Amino acid sequence: MSSSSSSSTVNSNYSLRTLIPGLPNDISTLIISFIPYSHHSRLKPVSKSWKHFLSSKKTIITLRNNHFKSSNLLCIFPQDPSISPPSLFDFQNLSWCPLPPMPCNPHAYGLSNFISISLGHHIYVLGGSVFDTRSYPMDTPTPSSSVFRLDVRNNFNSWEKLAPMISPRGSFACIGNPKCGEILVAGGGSRHPMFNAAGSRLNSVECYNVEKDEWIALDGLPRFRAGCVGFLVGKGEEMEFWVMGGYGESRTVSGVFHVDEYYRDGVVLELKNGGKWKEIGDMWGEGERRRLGSVVVLDDGENRDMPVVYMLDGYDIFRYDSSANRWVKESSVPRKSRIGSSLGFGFVALDGELHVMSSLKSMVPAVNRRQRYHKKCATLFIQTYSPKRRAWRSLTTKTPFQSPLDFNTAVMCKIQL
Repeated sequence: MSSSSSSSTVNSNYSLRTLIPGLPNDISTLIISFIPYSHHSRLKPVSKSWKHFLSSKKTIITLRNNHFKSSNLLCIFPQDPSISPPSLFDFQNLSWCPLPPMPCNPHAYGLSNFISISLGHHIYVLGGSVFDTRSYPMDTPTPSSSVFRLDVRNNFNSWEKLAPMISPRGSFACIGNPKCGEILVAGGGSRHPMFNAAGSRLNSVECYNVEKDEWIALDGLPRFRAGCVGFLVGKGEEMEFWVMGGYGESRTVSGVFHVDEYYRDGVVLELKNGGKWKEIGDMWGEGERRRLGSVVVLDDGENRDMPVVYMLDGYDIFRYDSSANRWVKESSVPRKSRIGSSLGFGFVALDGELHVMSSLKSMVPAVNRRQRYHKKCATLFIQTYSPKRRAWRSLTTKTPFQSPLDFNTAVMCKIQL
């Protein structure tokens, strides 16, 4: 059996430690590297050699890249990541891997409406809305400009603080461009989930250069826009930054209640040569829906300029028709009664499929002699739709979180490892 240069390096590094008795270490390392990433934390206590090998993320990822395809994982932030650590979820193996908490700021609390994205083997957390004990009044949320990064491969134990954004913001459109090593942000504001209205709005647009660790300002949005979503369209020099939905101005009902005016249109920025924004018009007619739902971009493996964009609006899934600038109904969630309306739902696209997630509350008997009490367990209910087969399937899994996931405030991003 021939071994690659990476296997030879691993063999020399672990020559004094036996990983699997009776097998050469170059074969043992290859076998262990095939274990899903989300199971590593539970296997480290097997032995010192296993703990040392499973802690060397760079070596494992190198072996998997040479012999096995990468896995698409979902990173879930249940709430403020400095208080409740995030976790990686493996859809294929239904397993979880905890991540370290973000550094705690003694003056700020209640971080929410932040954005998380991944570039390569890094996870980024940008902006958000927080309460600051140094501000007055203390019960007024303020936007954050902080940016943190976690190197899942080389420095798994701590987050790195990066250059802050030029304008602090939360609830904004954000997308990463791995080919150029850039992150684009647009719009946003200071609104916090504790308040249904009010808060500031922005129209500023910025671009972050990963290599230089610096932000530069781009041409601003035509209007103030918060709560919007963004994605990239096209390839190479013809790439465009699309921003959809969100809210801008607000009106007052009966002189007391503030009601947001949600946008039905979208805007597009040409990224080459410092392009300008152009509007694409309304995406639905009057009375069709009040606001844009949860939007995801699906990678179906086909080489196309316009990605396949889906939206979950209530219990219905719509597909965006760019030629008509309209949302066309694709399917409906089959098991509507099991989706918790109070805790919202998550909507993600992974491995060419759409996943609709909701939290369930279940009771599991605690193990003691008298069986006098019950322990609450958070369960995740996932309904998966395949656009190619136009078929649904469902499953349930237990989460590592102490309370059910509230998808109204939870933040998610996908990462490939």
